[in-house]
Amino acid sequence: MVGAMQVSERSVIVVGATGGLGGPVARLLSDQGAQLTLVSRDEQRLAETGLPGVRVAADMRKPGSPTLVVDAARDAYGRIDGIVFAAGVVAFGSVGDTPDEVLIDLFTINTLAPIRLLRAALPDLHASATDGRNPFVVHVSAVVAEQPLAGMAAYSASKSALTAFDTAAMRELRRDGIRMIDVRPPHTETGLASHPIHGEAPRMPQGLDPNAVAERIIAAIVGEEKDLPSASFA
Repeated sequence: MVGAMQVSERSVIVVGATGGLGGPVARLLSDQGAQLTLVSRDEQRLAETGLPGVRVAADMRKPGSPTLVVDAARDAYGRIDGIVFAAGVVAFGSVGDTPDEVLIDLFTINTLAPIRLLRAALPDLHASATDGRNPFVVHVSAVVAEQPLAGMAAYSASKSALTAFDTAAMRELRRDGIRMIDVRPPHTETGLASHPIHGEAPRMPQGLDPNAVAERIIAAIVGEEKDLPSASFA
């Protein structure tokens, strides 16, 4: 552990707050006193989380959504100290069997959406760094960014692109005191594979417990880590 920080009273945006991984991350952050901006497409499911904080129903595929989310967090708390982007979609199928609309959705949600949100929040993250609040950005990628899989080429590419962006952005932003954490967990039982946007999931071994993965992510935030490869979840 390089260092230690507290998330108590930090203003943190959690995208995918009703999801199989984003939900546990949001609960753990709330338990530690973070001031949350909870983001999901489904307003009813946001309410059902029961977590305190600002709730924003937003479709992150839409270019205007990042500004909507950032404005909501800033209006509520006056600042943004962290982002956890844990939303995503998956698709299965051969290279020739993946239609354009699926490719567009994969890259829009898995790659462009977290990049757009980071870009929209940068002024606030810079201000947080200036105030000495140790801002962080967590992007949940996947093990396929390290080991692309046949039958998941498009999904693997969308996650690999995000990891490549994070690697370069980390080198840029660390000079400004903003910490990037690229998270690449092995297959996790979030339920994502059971509702792909295309194709059918192959038979998979039992995945990781999402609560354990969430705990590891929180430990990385608090421990001021900068990268969580798949080996970090062994």
